[in-house]
Amino acid sequence: MILSYDGADFSGWQVQPDTPTVQGTLASVIGRITGEKVLPQGSGRTDAGVHALAQVVTFVTESSVPTANFLKAINDILPPSIRILEVSEVAADFHARRSAHAKTYRYRLYRASICPPFLARYVWHYPYPLDEDVMDRGAALIAGEHDFTSFAAVDPERGRDDEPVSNVRTVFQSSWRRDGDELLYTVRGSGFLHHMVRNLVGTFILVGRKTLKPADVTRILGERNRSSAGATAPASGLYLDNVEY
Repeated sequence: MILSYDGADFSGWQVQPDTPTVQGTLASVIGRITGEKVLPQGSGRTDAGVHALAQVVTFVTESSVPTANFLKAINDILPPSIRILEVSEVAADFHARRSAHAKTYRYRLYRASICPPFLARYVWHYPYPLDEDVMDRGAALIAGEHDFTSFAAVDPERGRDDEPVSNVRTVFQSSWRRDGDELLYTVRGSGFLHHMVRNLVGTFILVGRKTLKPADVTRILGERNRSSAGATAPASGLYLDNVEY
């Protein structure tokens, strides 16, 4: 399944006791339809408050419900903040996370002096002075294969469910661009560490403020020390944009 969700009211993707999550909500709805206990697997664990435009999810069912009917049946029960966009049957060895070759994330900075209330949940309002061209130069420096330890938060789930423990990832694209009142960051890579994109954004903000120089991004990468990088950007501006297989 491909689904889109507004993450503002959820404590992230991964199921947790006594708190609303996207995975938990989806599992409950699928269970009501199929009568089975199913834990759908996502392409990645988005954090609390992070949104998705095209999260990919797989689950196994022996239900007699036709594949085409799942889309309407699930959407009829789901809250409006989660929508299934597409449902298809795939080979048994396909896995939403392990089969992925690349992911793209997008981050939205709102630059105007006043942020409309209807946008506040979906952007980071940052009206302060920034050198946006310098930020783009700094962002380009993380392209390639690197150890991203400096930009990774401690993840208590690392090492479980056959996840790799290496912090080496390959970034294929990393850039900023203006779109009206928004400054948009796009990063496409082989995979991402816990809080990695938000920590990158927080660091690029320091570059834009001239607290750091673009070349400092390369230095921070080499130090492999989280304390060398910038603060974690708010979750509200981050979107899982696309997953490639």
